[in-house]
Amino acid sequence: MTLAPTVHERGITTLTLDSPANRNALSAGLVGELTEALAQCAADTSVRAVVLTHTGTTFCAGADLTAPPEPAAFVALMRAIVALPKPVVARVTGHVRAGGLGLLGACDISAAGPDATFALTESRLGLAPAVISLPLLPRLDPRAATRYYLTGERFDAAEAARIGLITLAAGPEEVDKALEPVLDGLRRASPQGLKASKELVTATVLKSFDSHAEDLIARSAALFASDDAREGMTAFLERRDPPWVL
Repeated sequence: MTLAPTVHERGITTLTLDSPANRNALSAGLVGELTEALAQCAADTSVRAVVLTHTGTTFCAGADLTAPPEPAAFVALMRAIVALPKPVVARVTGHVRAGGLGLLGACDISAAGPDATFALTESRLGLAPAVISLPLLPRLDPRAATRYYLTGERFDAAEAARIGLITLAAGPEEVDKALEPVLDGLRRASPQGLKASKELVTATVLKSFDSHAEDLIARSAALFASDDAREGMTAFLERRDPPWVL
């Protein structure tokens, strides 16, 4: 299992990524479990909202290079988060890399603490942030997206909030405190009101999925099958620089 047992309290269901041994990387198993858990939340009338969080020091390290999910399955997971008729709130106290930013970007509201760092590292592996662009590009500051897509630089929670990746950057030990008014507000809203309001704010993101998913899935698959990607992923697993590093 890569998800911890579900916790439900006063209308809020918490889903916890619980595979710290591989830094909660997006394996085929994790993508499948999380997709199923979200479907159960959608069908459960006692669930007002979902909190997505993690164990360990990493929220999500991106694709599991030893057992990656099919790009179409990961796209379906991100779309399920965006289209869920209930808000999804991310609670981040650790690092987020590559595909993990797509997971985070699909969430409606998010808070991260000072230990969180973020990076779109795909270009360094001979890849590109292809399918995760579906939730990210409609929400990110365009200039910031250009910089971090191209360079793979790390940035902190304050920068993540500035560019639109997350909602709130919290201080030490204050992530839960920062989310208290958010969760209180969701508990005070009617299920119908939440569903209708979420449809308004996610319309542009869903349009991105419906217009570009097929092309970006094909592009992602082609990149993963390339010689550069094979070398980049091998170098990463062997903890060495690929030959293009100057």
